[in-house]
Amino acid sequence: MDTIASLFSFITTPVSWVIVQFHSVYGAIFGPDTGWAWGLSIVSLVILIRICLIPLFVKQIKATRAMQTLQPEMKKIQERYKNDKQRQSEEMMKLYKETGTNPLSSCLPILAQSPFFFALYHVLNSIASNDTIGVINTSLLESAQKAHIVGAPLAVKFTDSASKVEALGASLTDVRVVTAIMIVLMSASQFFTQRQLMTKNVDTTVKTPFMQQQKMLMYVFPVMFAVFGINFPVGVLVYWLTTNVWTMGQQMYVIHNNPTPGSKAQASYLERLHKHVTTHGKVSRRRDKVIVKAIVAKGRDRNEFERKFINGLSKAGLAAQTDGTVIKSDTAAAVEAEDGTPTTGTPKRQQPKRQTKAQRQSAAAKAAEESEQKTSLTKSDEPEDAKPAAAAKKPGAKSGSGTRSKAQSGQRKGPQRPKSPSKK
Repeated sequence: MDTIASLFSFITTPVSWVIVQFHSVYGAIFGPDTGWAWGLSIVSLVILIRICLIPLFVKQIKATRAMQTLQPEMKKIQERYKNDKQRQSEEMMKLYKETGTNPLSSCLPILAQSPFFFALYHVLNSIASNDTIGVINTSLLESAQKAHIVGAPLAVKFTDSASKVEALGASLTDVRVVTAIMIVLMSASQFFTQRQLMTKNVDTTVKTPFMQQQKMLMYVFPVMFAVFGINFPVGVLVYWLTTNVWTMGQQMYVIHNNPTPGSKAQASYLERLHKHVTTHGKVSRRRDKVIVKAIVAKGRDRNEFERKFINGLSKAGLAAQTDGTVIKSDTAAAVEAEDGTPTTGTPKRQQPKRQTKAQRQSAAAKAAEESEQKTSLTKSDEPEDAKPAAAAKKPGAKSGSGTRSKAQSGQRKGPQRPKSPSKK
């Protein structure tokens, strides 16, 4: 621990100074020796650090989404060069360079917090060892040792002995119960944060090994927190529980307002946005305009949820513009094709419904009957004197019975072909 403390000694003094400044404020309200004063000082330190890390968190979100977008290409590279690891690594680095993506960007907030975490750990460990550190002098050291958070001293651990706990004016049972509850809450908050990321804010259309790794980390991280948590002082548990809750709330805000394309969170977001736009006839918030602008710019590359959103606006008589605004459309309904190209004006001609064989036979029989009736009506309306003269008997013609007998015998009318002489 001395080696780690020496590595992070440059930040120990600033961290102890920030804690003392917050303690002077909360000490005037709750009392300088209370657990509320020292506990809220640690919580305020976490909030201050996380506010300073917001730009890194935004970069982490962009890096994570960029990595999700590259997953199909990465999978192709892995399959193409699965027997050549060196070439695979070279192609991966080339892909990262071409797209401007850095895989380590998703770890920036955690890496940036590490110095503060170890500095706070060393400060609390010094308080438990009765050593002054940074700007914490002897009087502040005594005040911090008297501070109890729900019966547990600020600097004790779950693994401390009963004699050490009693020396700080506490009971070993109280310390074990309080630290166990805080460890469980710390692990549960970490699990819920990772779970909402995997179940709501991941593109479900892409199945890659990266998603399997994230699912595995969803269970590994809480176990790691539980294992290492028993060696953390109560003050460090307060710090880590606070930062987990902050991360969870921050991620919920991002998922709700700026979800990953293709995820379940995007489907819910676009449903809410569609309801708001159809009710008010416009896009009110700036971030909504940015998202609508991005959807319009995609064109044919829109996913299922984005096409549904554009089609819903068209059916409501609205049209999304390239600047992210929404205007009323002159046409009644503009339906978008499956490939993403809008078709305005007259609606598409519907294909006739295919009939069964029985229906076609019934329609043909009905048409034949109507035709026969029409023919019979036409003949009955024709006058008698209009009948052709050819219908009368010609002089010298054979009797009708002979004609009928020839017709019945199947002989052809007109000159007959002479039979060829038979060869004997």
